[in-house]
Amino acid sequence: MSGPIHPARLRRAAAAAGAALLFVALAQGTAAGTDPPPPTTTPSSPTAPSSPSASGDTGLGGLDPRITAIMRKPEYRNAQWGLLQTDPDTGRVVHSLFPEQFFIPGSTAKLLSVSGPWQTLGADHRFVTPVYAVGERDGATLTGDLDLVAQGDLTMGGRTRPDGTVAYTDLDHTYANDFPGATLTPENPLAGIDLLARQVRDAGITRVDGDVIVDSRLFLPDPELVPTPTPLIINDNLIDLMTTPGDRAGAAAGLDWRPKVAPYRVTSTVKTVAAGKPTAVTVTATDGGTRIRLSGTIAADAEPLLRTSPIGDPAAFGRVALIEALERAGVHVTADPSGPNPVARLPRDYDGRPRVAAYTSPPYAQYAKLILKVSHNLGANLGICLLAVTADSNQCPAGFPVLADFLDRAGVDREQAQLMDGRGGNPADRATPQVLVQMLTYWQHGPDARMFREALPVLGVDGLLADNCRSCPARGKVFAKTGAAVGGDALNDRLAVGAITIAGYLDKGGGRFDTFYAGVNGASTPGADPTEVLSIANDLALIAAYLQESSSAP
Repeated sequence: MSGPIHPARLRRAAAAAGAALLFVALAQGTAAGTDPPPPTTTPSSPTAPSSPSASGDTGLGGLDPRITAIMRKPEYRNAQWGLLQTDPDTGRVVHSLFPEQFFIPGSTAKLLSVSGPWQTLGADHRFVTPVYAVGERDGATLTGDLDLVAQGDLTMGGRTRPDGTVAYTDLDHTYANDFPGATLTPENPLAGIDLLARQVRDAGITRVDGDVIVDSRLFLPDPELVPTPTPLIINDNLIDLMTTPGDRAGAAAGLDWRPKVAPYRVTSTVKTVAAGKPTAVTVTATDGGTRIRLSGTIAADAEPLLRTSPIGDPAAFGRVALIEALERAGVHVTADPSGPNPVARLPRDYDGRPRVAAYTSPPYAQYAKLILKVSHNLGANLGICLLAVTADSNQCPAGFPVLADFLDRAGVDREQAQLMDGRGGNPADRATPQVLVQMLTYWQHGPDARMFREALPVLGVDGLLADNCRSCPARGKVFAKTGAAVGGDALNDRLAVGAITIAGYLDKGGGRFDTFYAGVNGASTPGADPTEVLSIANDLALIAAYLQESSSAP
């Protein structure tokens, strides 16, 4: 074992491990078409699924021996496995192991938190973000304010393709600080804001003797939800920072960033180092996040490196962005763009106020797809706040009773789930295999069954599972949400793997899709190298693939 690891270093390693798991742990070194060698001995293990348990576990007799071999590995001697596979058409349990036991869900909790808004708002629900003219019009001049009333639109046009679908990359920019390889979608993050500005000009306004205000009264940001949703979200409330190596060692690195909105300023002292040398870029932000500085090194042969910095005040940021967009569109605003967002000027309501612009989002089902494909944590937490709004509340926690009512109507035993957020990242979050399979089964019997199934990452095809199992028999036949919870173990200089989970659908052919959950809680790595967690995630990917490949009589 190496020397002692400082707790701060261990926390950073754990964070990196979590990000790695969410996006590529199920996508590297996982050849599900290659059988692991059979064990020469059969070690006894408390997790070995040799027979049904007294708690009602059934159906393990026909479990693929490759899965049994994984669960019996010595490294899982202190861990707990959970497994459930069912035929949703008949309700028959194919395989089961501790189906009613609480497990840390990780991002498989999003199966619950995304389903609630999808069915409460509706798959076709579109967010309409209006701009009102509050004041007096005299020809092309508005003496008064333009008020943008935020509606909880997740992307405000910043990911919308020309065909109206929402763009995503397999490794989303929201994880760029945790894991290398994150990439940007090509869409303009300010597309919705620019459209609003052009509509104001088209409404005949060319001068605003007053201010621009972002009305964020839809709901109050709740710091218990991390990342914290806000009523106005532009570019996921992040500044993207792209560093590229210079043309030779010693040269200054290139820098580009977006969205470019005053008063944000970005500088870089990153230097190019020789090919093969370490790339290490640090981002620091001051003055409420408006002064961003990059420092460190990037190797001459390195790919462009993406980092992000949070937008400290999304409403103030949106105000400045709209003022600048108005100027580009030919509408002059007399107010100081660098001033605060003057919420004290907002009217009680907008009855009788002319609406001079409105941005209409893609349907919610597109947002759900984004959240599920890339494990978009902000979007999952936002769903809880949007549910609260449907209950006429501006307090995000009021969304949980709405979610509970939906689960009751869906026939999902919500007492088998414990949630304090929408992303599955709160330390209190728990879910049984059964509750997640019940949620998946619910969808199979509704009109949106295919839409929901295809919104999940597809093994070897897209989303978080895009690079996994590209040449194995299960490729394209597993639709599943992955989850991970990784922390530090300073006592033993290693990582504590609270959970690695996967849940979704297995295409068994003939239009039959079995529902399944597989997860392990309480594993650990030999050391503190985040890549060591990959082997655990690889095992879960193998289990999902083997479940799909295994025949089971209907």
